[in-house]
Amino acid sequence: MTMTVRDQVSAEEWKLREDLAACYRLVALMGWDDLVFTHISARVPGPEHHFLINPYGQMFDEITASSLVKVDADCRKVIESPHPVNPAGFVIHGAVHAVRHDVQCVLHTHTTAGVAVSAQQRGVLPISQQSTFVLASLGEHPYEGVAFRSDEGPRLQRDLGGNTFLLLKNHGLLTVGASVADAFLAMHTFEAACRIQLAAQSGGGVLDVVDPAILRGTAEALRVQTGGLGGAFVWPALLRKLDRMGADYKA
Repeated sequence: MTMTVRDQVSAEEWKLREDLAACYRLVALMGWDDLVFTHISARVPGPEHHFLINPYGQMFDEITASSLVKVDADCRKVIESPHPVNPAGFVIHGAVHAVRHDVQCVLHTHTTAGVAVSAQQRGVLPISQQSTFVLASLGEHPYEGVAFRSDEGPRLQRDLGGNTFLLLKNHGLLTVGASVADAFLAMHTFEAACRIQLAAQSGGGVLDVVDPAILRGTAEALRVQTGGLGGAFVWPALLRKLDRMGADYKA
């Protein structure tokens, strides 16, 4: 009898697979995907430095817990899988995971709003409540071309630092989180800040800027907003939303 992927992994890893597959589905549902491009990765619990990443070539709305590919730090398959992976796509993710051991999930998008704001010289502007959360923990990384060269890793690591948000100039958005839920909530906030900024700029009027002193209190404000739970506060509701549409992402 052929062993399934679920037979080969721990219960903890399977739960992570379900959460990551759900994240891919939610990114597609929100319209943040870019055909089969961009990636969301998650560190598998344990000392082995293994990671889960999408089967390259699948749309985000068809990814399942068992189709996610388990790879090592060099993006080599750890468990046999019929699905291909994109080593070049893991360059950014691998660089982050290599130095941010507090991070379980790295989420990267190429949305229209995100790329548009990343192309602006001043980047994210302090003009909305969402932007205050982003600016309190934001790094910027200059564009170096398509990210497939490993030598870009140290510079990306430097520019992200200990932040939650990274604006990849002329490229897109990146968030990190101690859980899949945290990375997703951070991206929801980042994307909203960019969309609001473009909408405000399109009006043509002078924009009111948030007092810089307010930025110092945003971490506490976010903690209060989520009851100290961060992404875990909204994640169950998001999973219920997916389940109402069909729970095949758990397969």
